[in-house]
Amino acid sequence: MAKLTTLPRNEAGIKTVVEALKDRFQDQLHTSQSLREQHGHTTTWLPNQLPDAVVFARSTADVAEVVKLCAAHKVPVIPFGTGSSLEGHLNAPAGGISIDLSQMDQIKAVHASDLDVVVEPGVTREQLNTHLRDQGLFFPIDPGANASLGGMAATRASGTNAVRYGTMKDNILSLEAVMADGSIIRTGGRAKKSSAGYDLTRLLIGSEGTLGIITELTLRLQGIPEAIRSARCSFPTVEAACEAVMMTIQYGVPVARIELLDALSVKAANEYSKLDLPEVPLLLLEFHGSDAGVVEQSDMFASIAEECGGTDFAATSSAEERNKLWQARHDMYWASHGLRPGCQGLSTDVCVPISRLAEAVGRARAKAEEMDLIAPMVGHVGDGNFHALLLLEPGNEVELARAETYLSWLADMAIDMEGTCTGEHGIGQGKRAYLAQEMGEALRFMGLVKAGLDPNNIMNPGKIMPDSHFHADD
Repeated sequence: MAKLTTLPRNEAGIKTVVEALKDRFQDQLHTSQSLREQHGHTTTWLPNQLPDAVVFARSTADVAEVVKLCAAHKVPVIPFGTGSSLEGHLNAPAGGISIDLSQMDQIKAVHASDLDVVVEPGVTREQLNTHLRDQGLFFPIDPGANASLGGMAATRASGTNAVRYGTMKDNILSLEAVMADGSIIRTGGRAKKSSAGYDLTRLLIGSEGTLGIITELTLRLQGIPEAIRSARCSFPTVEAACEAVMMTIQYGVPVARIELLDALSVKAANEYSKLDLPEVPLLLLEFHGSDAGVVEQSDMFASIAEECGGTDFAATSSAEERNKLWQARHDMYWASHGLRPGCQGLSTDVCVPISRLAEAVGRARAKAEEMDLIAPMVGHVGDGNFHALLLLEPGNEVELARAETYLSWLADMAIDMEGTCTGEHGIGQGKRAYLAQEMGEALRFMGLVKAGLDPNNIMNPGKIMPDSHFHADD
């Protein structure tokens, strides 16, 4: 099991805060071992580091009150959404208080004519889209898991629709947040653009709870397309599939989703989702537009795919058939575990410029095989982002060491290609080691921002920022 840094605990402060919270929050506060384990746990390979208590917040005022108390006694606070993060974002290396935002799940206002919505952070993407459906609107960011929108903002989530609709940073107009001293701020209004002051909205997006806790979001919406058409196509190699992706993007085909499954992933999907796809690399695509437009777009892709050696092309506008394919894609994390029953999954992602995608995926595939690692790969390849899920034998330290070597190699490769060590998973604990290499001198200024906004380092400590770059006295 990987070793994580344990930060110094403020035992006296934690005891004082927990006792005060018991008096104030009563049935909203929990200290049971099982619930604390759940709130330290994430869908990850990293060891669990438990908080000392969990508070179920029901309002922004609740969050502010907890943070003010923790600030007064220099006790860590860790925000919790649904627990679907992958890089140890929810662990408590110095103990402290987990603030569970799942009960803050109200959709406060839909402004259909302005194409925006105001929500609390515990609202999930599926909940929001179910609510919006009868108004002909949807929120396009789809990371696969039914994550909370607050968590998606905090990790700057992306997903299958990013190639057309962008990531969370492109779809948030403004935020409400509780800062490290318990102050409540708003970063903007509902206007579609603004030149007023520093962009605090985007500073908080992707900050992973290390600068403030998001308590309300104003989101951009999209109209549900007149027509949606999905397509799939098999390829002889991953490189051939990636070449088709690059040509599709370069030719300006307005694809909404374009997803890669390598041969191992297709095999897992066939078994888990009862499909009968050829077990070779596969591209899944989706086109949004008019009835005639989506047919034209899928035909354009079919021509590109044929030029790149694609076979078994099929397209459909049937909602049932589309949903079956995309559900299989969303189930890939669990489906992949069937390739090695009883295994532990170690998920990672990188993102590279589109022009380097074929080379990057090919090298990643070859390196995994060279290191004797079972690593099915999938990707939101329309924007150069791909994932590897290493399937490891639990407790096998030799195999884990090989996996950690592979993670480091993969991050180095992506950064050397002018890419990033994470396209959407975030840094958390798991990728802190790679941030200095990627950011260079900019990391020092990130440390100054962190120290200025959170001088006592109580906001999700031990995440993103290497300890050596946190200097509250600078």
